[in-house]
Amino acid sequence: MGLIVQKFGGTSVGSVERIGQVADKVAKFRAQGHDLIVVVSAMSGETNRLIDLAHAVQERPVPREMDTLISTGEQVTTALLSMALDVRGVKAKSYNGSQVRILTDDAHTKARIREIDDKRLRAGLDEGYVLVVAGFQGVDEHGNITTLGRGGSDTTAVALAAALKADECQIYTDVDGVYTTDPRVVDGARRLDRITFEEMLEMASMGSKVLQIRAVEFAGKYQVPLRVLHSFKEGPGTLITLEDATQMETPTIAGIAFNRDEAKLTILGVPDMPGIAHKILGPIGDANIEVDVIVQNTGEDKHTDFSFTVSRTDLPRAMDVLQSVAGQIGAREVRSDARIAKVSVVGVGMRSHAGVASQMFAALAEVGINIQMITTSEIKISVIIEEKFLELAVRSLHSSFGLDKEPNDEGAA
Repeated sequence: MGLIVQKFGGTSVGSVERIGQVADKVAKFRAQGHDLIVVVSAMSGETNRLIDLAHAVQERPVPREMDTLISTGEQVTTALLSMALDVRGVKAKSYNGSQVRILTDDAHTKARIREIDDKRLRAGLDEGYVLVVAGFQGVDEHGNITTLGRGGSDTTAVALAAALKADECQIYTDVDGVYTTDPRVVDGARRLDRITFEEMLEMASMGSKVLQIRAVEFAGKYQVPLRVLHSFKEGPGTLITLEDATQMETPTIAGIAFNRDEAKLTILGVPDMPGIAHKILGPIGDANIEVDVIVQNTGEDKHTDFSFTVSRTDLPRAMDVLQSVAGQIGAREVRSDARIAKVSVVGVGMRSHAGVASQMFAALAEVGINIQMITTSEIKISVIIEEKFLELAVRSLHSSFGLDKEPNDEGAA
């Protein structure tokens, strides 16, 4: 018996019937003797409805008032779930972010958690209540309601689990765990029993949408065991935890991640001189555009070609900035390409296994896929390729690294 924090997303509480199903699941855990804090999102579609209402009134809604408005979606869900639990004979209390006192900074619509006052929650648990907490929201030092940005309910759940030193934080969603890659792309994709925080963080940053990056970062920092589970199907899910040093044969690769939301910019004929990278990327950063992969090639004529990738939605703005920069530094030409994608192999096993890069490049070459850019970290290798070859690349790499086989199968990676 222990303390478990459970989080249910918008689709899990998308109707009164589904809220009832969640209440049944929570009641089952309670009957087993667990102390429970349940974090919930707004009902699916509700946050978008509230945002649309705001824009119908004001073209650029005041951020403080926007937070006040959209925070109401989660409060509806907390009250309904508490009622559903009460009907099932389970004592429950609902709390919004300010009642718990989830203290954040004052960055409205994208606030970050500073601290959590756990006194009220511990008192409620001691009184035998299941505590139902509104995700996604907090309060700043002046008492203003704040929200944590999209996916903030995951962060709320992990932060509460860290503050209360919960035994486990369970994230319930519409998938039954973390897979070696997207099952919609590869039929042989396999659910992982466990994955490390580092691997999950890389998978999330490379395009896997199972968990929010901030939540994984938080869990890794405070060493909160995370488990991804299906809201309405029984199963063990996937445990996200520290790297197990006692595991004798760590798989080389945990999974294949990919991201279609990529665009490439190339500025040609750039003078090869100190500080030129800053002159190019400084204005891009000033425009609040995040840069991902960067490649610079220096020729013999004292000029260089400089390429980098950005989110596809940022491409028009980035192109405008780069055209201006090109004129200032005397570059020859600026090109863009929105028909690219990024594919990554991820695994802590890379630290002790040589030849991962060569195996990856060989697998792509075998199916005729050209690599445009490469970036690496200690546990990840990413390549930029033409988008039309994305699914072929994922399937080829998944097969090459034996990810369709169970770890104890002969020949598995």
